[in-house]
Amino acid sequence: MLNDLYTTMMGNTTVSYTGFLLPIAASLVLGLLFAMAYMYRARRSKSFIATLAILPCVVCVVIMAVNGNIGAGVAVAGAFSLIRFRSAPGTAKEIVAIFIAMTAGLLCGMGFLIYAAIFVLILSIVLILYSMIGFGEEDNSLRKSLRIAVPENVDYTKEFDEVFSEYTTNHRLVTAKTAGMGSVFKLSYDITLKEASVEKALIDALRCRNGNLEIQLSVIMPRENEEL
Repeated sequence: MLNDLYTTMMGNTTVSYTGFLLPIAASLVLGLLFAMAYMYRARRSKSFIATLAILPCVVCVVIMAVNGNIGAGVAVAGAFSLIRFRSAPGTAKEIVAIFIAMTAGLLCGMGFLIYAAIFVLILSIVLILYSMIGFGEEDNSLRKSLRIAVPENVDYTKEFDEVFSEYTTNHRLVTAKTAGMGSVFKLSYDITLKEASVEKALIDALRCRNGNLEIQLSVIMPRENEEL
C-alpha cells in the first residue's frame, strides 16, 4: 500500500531526488548571479530583480514537469513569464533579460548544467561590458526641454525660427497651450544645442522676443524604453 501511495505521489517520472534537486539548485544560483549582473548600472525595481532571480528555477521545473517536451514547456513557461508585461510595458532590456533567464532555466531543466553556467557567464559579462562602455547610449547632454511663455500677439510659429537656427541643431514644438484667460501662450520644445556654452545666449535671445516673460530650460532624461 505504501509503495502504491509513493508511486501515485511521484507520478510516472523516473527522475531521482538528486536529478530533481540539482537542476533546481543550479538554476537558482544562476538566476541570482544573472540578477546581480543585471543590476549593474541599470534602473530596476525590487520585484523585477526578485522575478529575474527566481524565473530560471520556474522554467527549469516546468521543463522537467513536461518530461522534456520542449515545445510544451516553452509555451507554458513563456506564458507565465510574459504576464508581467500585460499591464506594465517592459523596456527592451527587461524583455531580453526575461528571455535570458528563461533560457538558463530551460538548459537546467534539460540537464545541461555546465552549458547553462557558461551561457549565463557569457551573457552577464557582455551585459556588464556594454554598460561600462556605454554601448548604444545617446549623448543627451545637449538635449534640452524648453518651456517659454509668449504674449498672445506674437506668432510663435515663426517668431523663434531665427534664434533656434543660430543656437540649436534641431528643435521641435511638443505642446502649445493658452494661459491667463488666453492672454499668454505656453510653449514646450525639445531642442538640441549646438554647444553647452550657448545656453545663456539662447535664453537672452528668446527674452528679447517673448516680452521678457517666463523661460525654463531643463535637461531631458534618457528614455527608458530605449535602454539596452
